[in-house]
Amino acid sequence: MCGIVGYIGKKNALQIILDGLQRLEYRGYDSAGVSIINDNKELITYKKKGKVSELAENIDINLFAGSVGIGHTRWATHGVPNDVNAHPQFDMDEKIALVHNGIIENYKTLKTMLQNEGYVFRSDTDTEVLTNLINYHYKSKKDLETAVRFALNEVDGTYGIACISSFEPDKIIAARKGSPLMLGIGIEEIIIGSDASAIINHTKNVIYLEDGEMCVLTKHGFQLKTIKDEDIFREIEEIEFDLQEIEKSGYDHFMLKEICEQPETIQNTYRGRINFETGVVKLGGLESIKDKIVNAKRIIITACGTSWHAGLIGEYLIEQMCRIPVEVDYASEFRYRDPVINEGDIMVVISQSGETADTLAALREAKKKGAVTVGLVNVVGSTIAREVDAGTYIHAGPEIGVASSKAFTSQVMSLILLALMIAGEKKTLSDDELKRIANDLKTLPEKIKKCVEAKDDYKFIADELKSASNFLYLGRGLNFPVALEGALKLKEISYIHAEGYPAAEMKHGPIALIDENMPVVIIAPKDKTYDKIISNIEEVKARKGKILAIASEEDNNINDYADFVIRVPKTFNLFAPIINNIPLQFLAYYIATARGCNVDQPRNLAKSVTVE
Repeated sequence: MCGIVGYIGKKNALQIILDGLQRLEYRGYDSAGVSIINDNKELITYKKKGKVSELAENIDINLFAGSVGIGHTRWATHGVPNDVNAHPQFDMDEKIALVHNGIIENYKTLKTMLQNEGYVFRSDTDTEVLTNLINYHYKSKKDLETAVRFALNEVDGTYGIACISSFEPDKIIAARKGSPLMLGIGIEEIIIGSDASAIINHTKNVIYLEDGEMCVLTKHGFQLKTIKDEDIFREIEEIEFDLQEIEKSGYDHFMLKEICEQPETIQNTYRGRINFETGVVKLGGLESIKDKIVNAKRIIITACGTSWHAGLIGEYLIEQMCRIPVEVDYASEFRYRDPVINEGDIMVVISQSGETADTLAALREAKKKGAVTVGLVNVVGSTIAREVDAGTYIHAGPEIGVASSKAFTSQVMSLILLALMIAGEKKTLSDDELKRIANDLKTLPEKIKKCVEAKDDYKFIADELKSASNFLYLGRGLNFPVALEGALKLKEISYIHAEGYPAAEMKHGPIALIDENMPVVIIAPKDKTYDKIISNIEEVKARKGKILAIASEEDNNINDYADFVIRVPKTFNLFAPIINNIPLQFLAYYIATARGCNVDQPRNLAKSVTVE
């Protein structure tokens, strides 16, 4: 959650910070602010409720001239979105400014202590407590680095912070614990970012901070150390994507661009990992623990949100293809229920960002209990990618739209590859079956492309259904999680209430909701469940519900039952969740835009949930 940018160097800091904040706005966008050490060595701050663009329009550029500064775009946790609660937060004396991602869990205790010492607070934030705590320590230590270090050793919770002060105007202090932060190393300049998108316009050379680490930045370089004051050396790494990948490239929204990129992103996920002649899959990142995965007695998959839906598909795939029991857990629940982990259990954690707080906590709980951990993540160098025993990147490329689209299908593709790797090693699929699957996989990008090229056909249906207050999504087998994901997308970006259900469960309650005002989206592939699905459709029609069917292109009968039909190319059953999901992404997108919603920045949501 939230976005941090900082700059120290020879250039004007303000514009670099504002540009970085606009690139980070998908992480939080209820308020924004900047603090600059101006040319007179004064600390000045401007912040306000609303988007970064509003901040940029109203700030006095001349007043904020300076080459050291920090900025923040916020997703509120403590305190409602307003000008006062926006970051940067400063201390009582307005000598220290700080931007913060995360939650200080013991802020009330610290606040009481500081109030007893005479400190006055203006905001409702936990962050202001940290700024005053730094001030408290500075009064005795007379050294900003030491004051920050002492303060951080007193706080419980999570943080990614950047701090500047008029006490020491040529310095930035940054630190992290549980919230991502990196340094972009340029020529005579350093950019701090909570995300590589804030940095890549200036440099591809980065250093990732680890938990419990801090850095002291000056115009002459940087020093890394722990918050216990132990020096650290870390190699510089390189960002793997290019600037154009985080631009809209002529599309109206990032989400639309990312939906349309899926023919390429699916290819990027499997490229070089499957032999199309034999069907043999090799995942290089898992080679070191492949035998443990293949011989696992149980696989546990944990994730949140859209990634959890991908995990549910993984459960079907691995159990069906590999005959290994699979359990899928919400990461937010896993760590609190004292889970039973046995020797030989494999924990697969799925996260687009690789920074999801609950998923990271579940990973650490599983490792503590002895599980072998596998990561499926998108962001190279992310915390989960570094902490798992082994992992595989999904290679979807940067995803800026808050509602995940291409990352979801790449996660599903990665789980298909994992299942194929295990099945090939265990011989639970024959060589001929593996070859048939590989041959069909070759054609998958073209089939996805056909779905993308038909996107304008979905607009008419979206216009017909945009006024509905509720939707029901139904699917069976591998397509039940697709129904869940379709409903989630509609909720996230159009603010229409929607629920996903296994189709057979409709008569166990949800059927009571169906009337002429209830659109029901049914995923109806021409497979072994088809007759059952038709029965479900007839139950809905008998109660005057409107039917939108996602159907196979060779299905000549579905028009007799459905009010609206979206046809998708026929594909191998394994790949059906990917193909069937594309129209549901477009449907949510076009309904949301028809309702005037901001699909890239839906209300109350942020891209990466890095707080509990």
